[in-house]
Amino acid sequence: EVRVEESGGGLVQPGGSLRLSCVASGFTFRLADMSWVRQAPGKEVEWVSDIRAGGGATYYADSVKGRFTISRDNAKNTLYLQMNRLKAEDTAVYYCTTGDGAVATISWRTVRGQGTQVTVSS
Repeated sequence: EVRVEESGGGLVQPGGSLRLSCVASGFTFRLADMSWVRQAPGKEVEWVSDIRAGGGATYYADSVKGRFTISRDNAKNTLYLQMNRLKAEDTAVYYCTTGDGAVATISWRTVRGQGTQVTVSS
């Protein structure tokens, strides 16, 4: 069974930082492109970042470029998202899923955990 479990969210002030984690099981993690997506209240799911299986190339949405860093530890089957200089508009539930880019917003429909809430507020 394919499973992912996200953690690390919380309440943080604008300008603060959080590190999200996602532990995966049930598939060969090191061979999978992986993404973080997020969903703000009343909005569609939005791709945030992905990291490729091979050389580990990384990609970011313009809204988070320069502030967020995606990484992975294949030995631990774990995906990370380091989020710095957080803004109110980053408030959302964050999910990890398989695939990259637009594919991830489709994969999210069937491959996701409970998500982890990130709230940026003073």
